[in-house]
Amino acid sequence: MSNRIYNILFHTHTISGIFISMALYVIFFAGSFSFFRDEINSWERNEPLATGWKLEEMDFDKVLDSLETKDSLINRDISFNQYYDEQRLSLNISPPKNGKPKESGKRRRGTFKYLNTQDLTTYDYKGSYSIGEFLYRLHFFAQLNFFGRSGYLLAGLIAFFFLFAVVTGVLVHWKKIISNFFMFRPKASVKNLWTDAHTALGILGLPYQFIFALTGVYLIVGLTIMSPGIVKFIYEDSTEKAYEAFGFNSPEYTFNGETLSTDYSINRFLNETKEKWPKFDIRTIEIYNYGDQNMHVEFKGKADFDTKFASAGSITYKVASGEVVSEMSPFEEVPYLEGARAILQRLHFGDFGGIAVKLIYFILGIVTCFVIISGVMIWLVARDKKSVSPAKRKFNAWLVWFYLAGCLSMYPVTALTFVMVKIGLQDPGMDRVSFIFQTYFWSWLLLTLVFTFLKNNALTNKWTLILGGAMGLMVPLANGLVTGNWLWISWANDFSDILLIDAFWLFSSIGTLIIGLKIKVEKPVSLKSGKMIPA
Repeated sequence: MSNRIYNILFHTHTISGIFISMALYVIFFAGSFSFFRDEINSWERNEPLATGWKLEEMDFDKVLDSLETKDSLINRDISFNQYYDEQRLSLNISPPKNGKPKESGKRRRGTFKYLNTQDLTTYDYKGSYSIGEFLYRLHFFAQLNFFGRSGYLLAGLIAFFFLFAVVTGVLVHWKKIISNFFMFRPKASVKNLWTDAHTALGILGLPYQFIFALTGVYLIVGLTIMSPGIVKFIYEDSTEKAYEAFGFNSPEYTFNGETLSTDYSINRFLNETKEKWPKFDIRTIEIYNYGDQNMHVEFKGKADFDTKFASAGSITYKVASGEVVSEMSPFEEVPYLEGARAILQRLHFGDFGGIAVKLIYFILGIVTCFVIISGVMIWLVARDKKSVSPAKRKFNAWLVWFYLAGCLSMYPVTALTFVMVKIGLQDPGMDRVSFIFQTYFWSWLLLTLVFTFLKNNALTNKWTLILGGAMGLMVPLANGLVTGNWLWISWANDFSDILLIDAFWLFSSIGTLIIGLKIKVEKPVSLKSGKMIPA
């Protein structure tokens, strides 16, 4: 590689990294917690996943009878979806297919709810919002969707630049990638210290970072490609064509208009499916034309991970005759589109190996956060020289003070929000969305400003760890006081999901407190007399 190409790659790697650094830190920090989204929701709602929470274990005849007492289901399409491992599943009910439009001429809307699999209680979106959902959506900036899908688009651009930074970083370090990995000089200059840490941890997390850069681009493109502007440009303003191209279209069954004359049971078809495919994990049940002569029921899901890593399957019955009208076995060769989508999603969400894989993904996510911070510190130290003009050095210093304050403050802010959610959201009538938003974003802004104006990166590092550790120790305490599920009680009752969150905050908080208390803070040297950062 010529010096010219090396310099181009080096500078583009640096510029792309600095450009996306803070946003990328937010993505990986929030995304690392998102691996435990289901466990966090169980902890917050005090809804453990002990037994009987799976969609395929429900009595659907009883569920439909219960829903029928609240509103007629006749001639509607009904969809039950269990996207996550939690007691609540999403319920979509279409408007009646023989219903007349309102006088205003507006199209009648369907109904969306969350349904608890245990007691059949229903919730709207705001009533079911949680800190787990908040962190999950924060990692792709869904809260910034002020104009269409602007937040998703921003996350997609950052994922693309991150992929570019990963590739250029490998090319830049390729010749010395092995020797640099084993090099660590803690007593050398600050720049060498940050460079060694950045290189070694970057190499360790390289496969992880590449996977998330690639799958992140794919998932965000899948979200933004359906925006009205893109659909209009590529698919001639036809959403149907776009859905067909991406395989999102559901089958259509003509509404007959005649009441189904035979007795039927959804449980019977569910049991037939489970007998046919014992290791089929059912995640979606679609009922088309409920109560109509042309009523169909479809079961969608995937094979258990111990049977097949990436799979997709479905089977559809015509209720009147009981015959199978379509079938795609999850245990046979999966179509290319379905297989590629399943692999990319499994790699991104890390839901194929239980808690062990989630913990590995979490640790690698935090390591990536450190790689991001060390890259910025290399950039700062390299420019903190007397040969650089005071104005530029001052700007660089303020930029990194703000950057570190915003990034490192996420830890104590997240711990604080966990405590506040457990203590302050026990009233079911409260606005959960506003409460979580205000708690998280206002405290984040406050700590960011405070640490920025303290103008000391070591002090910021020390006190974010101490504050985060102190608040984190209060998480299991708050849970025990509010719900009575202390760690030993969760252990005895096999509430492993709730126990995991309490134990995580307990041990991680103790560790960060010890580290924070051991950090020594030196007073920065004045710009006029030397460097802007302590050695």
